[in-house]
Amino acid sequence: MTQQSSFSRAGTRPPTLSRHAADTARLAAPLAIAQLAQMAMSVTDTVLLGSLGADALAAGGLGAALYFVVVTLLQGVLTSVSVTVANARGARNEHHVPHIYWTGFVLSLLLTVPAFVLLSFATPILLAFGEPPLLARNVGEYCAVLRWAAPASLAGIGLLRSFLPAIGAARRLLGVSIASVFVNAFLNYGLIHGAYGLPRLGFLGSAAATTLTVWLSALVLAALLHLRPRYRHFVAARRPTVPLMGELFGIGWPVAITYGVESTLFLATGLMAGVLGEAQLAAHQIALNVASVSFMVPLAIGQAANVRVGFWEGAGQPLAARHAGFVALALGVAFMSLSGLVLIVAPHWIVGLYLKLDDPANASTVTLAASLLGVAAIFQIVDGMQTVASGCLRGLKDTRIPMIAAAFGYWGIGFPTGYTLAFHFGLGARGLWWGLAAGLASVAVLMTLRFHRLSLQRKPGSVQDGRSS
Repeated sequence: MTQQSSFSRAGTRPPTLSRHAADTARLAAPLAIAQLAQMAMSVTDTVLLGSLGADALAAGGLGAALYFVVVTLLQGVLTSVSVTVANARGARNEHHVPHIYWTGFVLSLLLTVPAFVLLSFATPILLAFGEPPLLARNVGEYCAVLRWAAPASLAGIGLLRSFLPAIGAARRLLGVSIASVFVNAFLNYGLIHGAYGLPRLGFLGSAAATTLTVWLSALVLAALLHLRPRYRHFVAARRPTVPLMGELFGIGWPVAITYGVESTLFLATGLMAGVLGEAQLAAHQIALNVASVSFMVPLAIGQAANVRVGFWEGAGQPLAARHAGFVALALGVAFMSLSGLVLIVAPHWIVGLYLKLDDPANASTVTLAASLLGVAAIFQIVDGMQTVASGCLRGLKDTRIPMIAAAFGYWGIGFPTGYTLAFHFGLGARGLWWGLAAGLASVAVLMTLRFHRLSLQRKPGSVQDGRSS
């Protein structure tokens, strides 16, 4: 049964728990692969930039990181499109979906303005933070090219990654995401080194390649949506409305702030790890990279929960919405528990993928990284739990209280705990990671309890807004 056909049962008998699980997994799978493909593109950029030397790698890596942070935060605003479309479809108001799409499109275009401006001023921003002038100038040049990808990232990929799953078309992301990895690799190598008849642009070639790949991906996704008769009625021409744009922005901006609160915690943790020494920073980066790969799965499950909870909420079936949320939570925790078990059983094998285990120079880093993976086993479970719970709450259009809960958990508990354990109890990077785990655990508990309470308060046959509850 397709995701779209499973959604068509609104107004009939709600799914069983096993059907909830199957439908959630089917929706989450292409989303997870799309996220992993994005990571693969970043790895490709890093490897190919490394062939030009440390300076090119540093400038390109920092420029790409700045771009990723800016775009990801603004894409958080567009998550509102997903739940609003799912709500409309659940309520059998599919005639309203094109209004949401075109209003979301205009909103995404408006969001490109701050993205473009911030990336245009990368050099003075970095200089203000004390970065070396040469590095700041090189990063500025890199971002000056990469900023042209912002419209495609937001009005194209960002909007469509939110919209397609909500209309049962998540699989359209799959082929495009996988193809983009190979296109990006081809263009990166060609434009960096002047191969295949392409101009030789050096490290700026990587920025140009990423920009072209993002635009090609966005255009192909848009064509698949607009030209397929199956989906054409979802994007019929409609005039955007200001009240609807206000609703979308009102749901989405707290999500963007939540993303920012979490990402700055990880940034601060990395900076503190650097203060502890090179070996501790290297171990931290290895453990974080491993955790980031497995995190793509619960992240996708959270996105699927956003759609499924929103759909059944719109259908006026709160019990089905509640079941959809808690089944998604169970799937996320189960996957991350298995992932954590792998980290406990084979930490040295995993570290060996990054470092030579028999090199004496790596001994301290290997030991510490393996130790951090033990903490990451617990860290991953609560990380998966919090991101899925957050997706469930977005399905209820509840984003402002979760934003406050995230800020409290990450910075009121996570940061001071990590700092105290690392620098006052001598635990170093392990202390920082226990702080991350404490912050994520508190957010996971708060988010889950919030969803439990709100989903119990829903009344059959009505759609409520939990943003101010």
